[in-house]
Amino acid sequence: MARYVSGLKEPTTIFEAAAYHRKIRVVCGDCGHAAVYDPHQLWWLFEQRGWVGIFPDAAKRFWCRACGARLGRRVKRALIELTETDPTINLPFPQESAWKRAINRHRG
Repeated sequence: MARYVSGLKEPTTIFEAAAYHRKIRVVCGDCGHAAVYDPHQLWWLFEQRGWVGIFPDAAKRFWCRACGARLGRRVKRALIELTETDPTINLPFPQESAWKRAINRHRG
């Protein structure tokens, strides 16, 4: 459920970020490496895989490639932020019918 910050709705899930058209920036907690995702594409990935899209739970799904290459193992200390910059990672978009069903469930 979105929370209010300074009178504005602030998304707390990937789906809400997509509904409010806010891009998602994932930052490595160790090295600061960052990637920006389109929220609709990221929501669709989580939806297809059955993952929970609440930001603290979603952060556990990301790992840093830069730290992985340096250390030889996955480093999972991601932080999720909202941003307005253009996406740097491209994933498949959801079908329009799937997105409309999700919006109707959310309103329901």
